[in-house]
Amino acid sequence: MPVRPVLGAAAGSALLLLGFAAAAPAPAAAAPSESVTVDEEGRMADGSITLSGTYRCDEGEGPVFVSSAVGRPSEILHHSVGGTRAVCDGEVHRWQNTGTVPAGTLKAGKAHVEATLMEMRPSGIVLLPVVHAVEHRNITLVEG
Repeated sequence: MPVRPVLGAAAGSALLLLGFAAAAPAPAAAAPSESVTVDEEGRMADGSITLSGTYRCDEGEGPVFVSSAVGRPSEILHHSVGGTRAVCDGEVHRWQNTGTVPAGTLKAGKAHVEATLMEMRPSGIVLLPVVHAVEHRNITLVEG
């Protein structure tokens, strides 16, 4: 296969992606009325982990979710622990996510959790993630 058509297609694709990025809205700063928190204790049972907390958000243009990830406090690698659809009406709501992590990666004791309140905002033909609030917290994972 000739190299020039492949390079041309690659360059065209890169320009198209840059066009989408330029048209994307800038990340929104969290409004003072928007927040997400993480409870100080998470649960481990039968190979699954449950994390919880609260959130508050204002109405968005697209669906909003609370996602969470957990890992050991001293490690960069975190494991996703599900997501919950948020109700954005300005009121405080509880969230709870349950998921599994690879066997042996976490044990009862100290852990680090990141919770993110994120909107999937329509922008042309794509949905772009817009972060509304983030919380980092060291917690304790308990069995049961």
